[in-house]
Amino acid sequence: MNKEVRDLERALTKQGFTVERSSKGHLIVRKAGLRLATIAGTPSDSRALKNAIAPLRRAGFVWKR
Repeated sequence: MNKEVRDLERALTKQGFTVERSSKGHLIVRKAGLRLATIAGTPSDSRALKNAIAPLRRAGFVWKR
C-alpha cells in the first residue's frame, strides 16, 4: 500500500471516519454508516488521491498535506 494512502487512512480514523478494506485492497470510507468514497490501495496517477479526498472534505474531513 502507498505511504500517502496509509497516512490518509490514519487521519480518517482519527477524525471519526470508518475505514475498511475490500477484498481487492481498496479502502472503503464511511461516516455514520454512509459510504463516502472508495480509494484505490495503489493510486495509478497523481490526481487519483486528490480526487478521492474531495468528497471526504465535503463531509468534514480536514487533510493538511
